[in-house]
Amino acid sequence: MNKSIAVIISLLLTQAGFAQKADTTSIWKKNVVGNLNLTQASFSNWEKGGDNSLAWQLKFDSKFEMDAEKWNWATTGKFELGFAKVGGNEARKSSDIVDIETVVTKKLGKLLNPFVAATVKSQFVAGFKFDDTAETKTQVSKFMDPGYFTQSAGIGYKPNDNFQSRLGFTLKETLTSDFPQYADDADTPEIEKTRIEPGVSSVTDLKWKIHENVAYVSKLNVFSDMKSVNRIDVLLENQVIMKVTKYLNVNVSVDVLYDKDVTDKTQLKEVLAIGLVYQFM
Repeated sequence: MNKSIAVIISLLLTQAGFAQKADTTSIWKKNVVGNLNLTQASFSNWEKGGDNSLAWQLKFDSKFEMDAEKWNWATTGKFELGFAKVGGNEARKSSDIVDIETVVTKKLGKLLNPFVAATVKSQFVAGFKFDDTAETKTQVSKFMDPGYFTQSAGIGYKPNDNFQSRLGFTLKETLTSDFPQYADDADTPEIEKTRIEPGVSSVTDLKWKIHENVAYVSKLNVFSDMKSVNRIDVLLENQVIMKVTKYLNVNVSVDVLYDKDVTDKTQLKEVLAIGLVYQFM
């Protein structure tokens, strides 16, 4: 696991270093945007009822891209961490994402081009499940436990800057340590801490400028181990970004996830965030 993490992080830092040294006329493009969202409510002698609350979320989105005549190398990073505290309960995690993707494309034609890609996904801090009384909690995750890694090679399709898709053969690894339920095969008596799945995957990115200050961004990830239809993993990420001022944004995100290896149920996450935004580069 440590070697895989080191390779991804080294690749990201190397590309960022190349981009940082490049001048404004180079083939490098770099973009890092940070968001800070805060929500607070306090009550005193409020007859209609209510609990004091405090919630915060820190988010960074980055992209370093080298676009040359024959090659394109793009590395993107999505990092989020947020907590919410309501009443006398302890603060609970509300958002936690580590998502790094790097794609190298060889330009052979106008629309279809071969690519190789690698991704890593995990979370920053420990995650817990709470019972209905909020008195008992059970830890279910921590940093890189589980950690998800993929390596892919195939053909990409990019008719314009707002839409791109790729399809390829993929090797997916799920690595765990203290929480093997994410990698364990229920059909075997042993408890596996590592799951390696060869298969086919597709990734589709869509950007749509609805209005001058309103944009819709979507990403669809599909992976199949080619064993059965109901074992297809699907992750659909949707985000609407509304720019109020230069430093104030409203973001609405809805993520839909189906992964039979974790649960038979479809998972759903919705977040509404209003806060400060700053572009570092």
